[in-house]
Amino acid sequence: MDENRWFWNLIQDDFKDGNINFDGCIRLLEKMQINFNEDHLKHIFKKTIDKHSGDRISMDDFRAIYRALEHRPEFEELFKAYSIDGNILPDGQLLKFLAKEQFQTEANETTALEIIMKYEPIDEVRKRRQMSFEGFIRYMKSDECSIFKYQHRSVYQDMTQPLCDYFISSSHNTYLIADQLMGPSDLWGYSSALLKGCRCLEIDCWDGHNNEPIVYHGHTLTSKIPFRSVIHVIDKFAFMSSPYPVVLSLENHCSPKQQEVMAMCLKSVLGDKLLSAPLGGEVDMTKLPSPEALKHKVLIKNKKVGTLEQGMLRMEEDYAGEAEEVSDSDVPSDEDYPEDMSPVRSRTPSKRKGDRRSSPPPKRKIKERKIKIALALSDLVVYTKSQKFVGFEHSMQFQKCWENNSIGESQARKLARVSASQFIAHTTRFITRIYPKGSRMKSSNYNPQEFWNIGCQMVALNFQTPGPFLELQVGKFLDNGGCGYVLKPAFLRDLNTTFTPRNVGAHSRPMSLSIRLISGHQLPPSAMSKTNKADPTVQIEIYGVPEDQAKKRSSVVKSNALCPKWNETFSFNIQVPELAMIRFCVEDEVSLVNKEFLGQYTLPVMCLNTGYRNIPLMSKYGTRLKSASLFAHVWFY
Repeated sequence: MDENRWFWNLIQDDFKDGNINFDGCIRLLEKMQINFNEDHLKHIFKKTIDKHSGDRISMDDFRAIYRALEHRPEFEELFKAYSIDGNILPDGQLLKFLAKEQFQTEANETTALEIIMKYEPIDEVRKRRQMSFEGFIRYMKSDECSIFKYQHRSVYQDMTQPLCDYFISSSHNTYLIADQLMGPSDLWGYSSALLKGCRCLEIDCWDGHNNEPIVYHGHTLTSKIPFRSVIHVIDKFAFMSSPYPVVLSLENHCSPKQQEVMAMCLKSVLGDKLLSAPLGGEVDMTKLPSPEALKHKVLIKNKKVGTLEQGMLRMEEDYAGEAEEVSDSDVPSDEDYPEDMSPVRSRTPSKRKGDRRSSPPPKRKIKERKIKIALALSDLVVYTKSQKFVGFEHSMQFQKCWENNSIGESQARKLARVSASQFIAHTTRFITRIYPKGSRMKSSNYNPQEFWNIGCQMVALNFQTPGPFLELQVGKFLDNGGCGYVLKPAFLRDLNTTFTPRNVGAHSRPMSLSIRLISGHQLPPSAMSKTNKADPTVQIEIYGVPEDQAKKRSSVVKSNALCPKWNETFSFNIQVPELAMIRFCVEDEVSLVNKEFLGQYTLPVMCLNTGYRNIPLMSKYGTRLKSASLFAHVWFY
């Protein structure tokens, strides 16, 4: 048989001395490009050598180990259903499989042949335009059979719409890599965020020694890093993962003198990357430019408007209690704190956000202040001017398209609850940034979905804090090639939209989704297990508009992390699939009330591939668990 001859030819050089030990087994699997979990491999290897004395295995033993890892019965069942003799899959039969099982109705003979040429490892079989079970395994484990649509792995959306028409991957307190009270500030926060496709970074700027601005979380014990070093890192990593514009959201606490240093630094380090004038020299801007027009540009988000005074720019009068645009998220409001919690920072009137209502502004008399911005820094603000949010009516009447608002999560949540239509009308016109409330001392995250539902572009999260909400953010921006910009649905771009999350009306495009969860493969063993075991269960969650939110859980498979089988079907009715996210979370059921996280995968519902699909799994910290996956059949009806 071709398959046997191919396998022995592939491994025989490694068995010149007769047998191999565990390290040799690892090297051979790596040479064959087989992903494996070392805990599972140790367990299988030990069971093999227990059959005979010694610590080495024969060629036959190795083949048994290889088959235990690769020859999954669920793959074999599919292969034999279309194979003519149980051994070979001709190109015509492969085409039938693609059309009937994978719902690839556009597939043709060329498609089938391309798959054979790409995945069939046995030369003789490939030349006959056929596929062996070895080739079929490689195809089923490939990205082409991932649950994430292959077409969405590259930029496919229209990138010529105004900036406000996109969801933009945004980070909060980007310089922090732990909590916001005592954690370290580190340049890694910026390089890591940029490599993950983040397009809006936050920089907390304060006066430093020797006229050199510093970056840290003001009035806390977090460590300090030089502003200049931050800009150098941004210059290096800004466009490694995406060519589309990066916004630097400056939380500017610096004196005018050090603001001038900041401006000089931005210009000298970023050079041509820095956008310092409108595109084409336009003066009367009525519409924001597109991500396409701003490719490879860095935009500065800061205060701008005012009157010139002694070489400085004096800002418009600002309520003392309204500090969002100078200090977006560092200064908590009263509602951010439980009654028994006192903030670390001083809460004097000059530092508080105070009573922030949507419209009209607070009636109580509040001492006003003037905020000075260096002209050199102001001149670098073009399309992303920070503008204090007063209210929706005020914005509709006075706000310009290039003026952006920052709103704390508590106020934004309240506005979304009582004025959803106005909020959505606002986000169709103006870039709106949402940031976490100040009482999140441990840098926890809020649910970003509720703000995507109303069209908020920059929903800023703490990238350093793992959990379901950051996983939603990561999953959201897998779409559109991971470029950091995702085009909002048409009903969140239409200036006259009638959509709201609780009244979707005519904007509903109902979709029935069915998922047959078949099996798992090489799942991470439980941390509490002394062997390679776990009692895995899978929870499938839908996030979206309130009507679409749902959770369903599989049964528990006892003591099997290597190859658990479920064969359970779950159905969901989704009213607004354009906004819906789906999360697969694998847990070890330690007890009825205690579950240990093993892995997860989150993606937009619109990115789901139909047919038999593998579901890759990510660790708690967002790294790919190379050997771990789920296997499912997905279809819409």
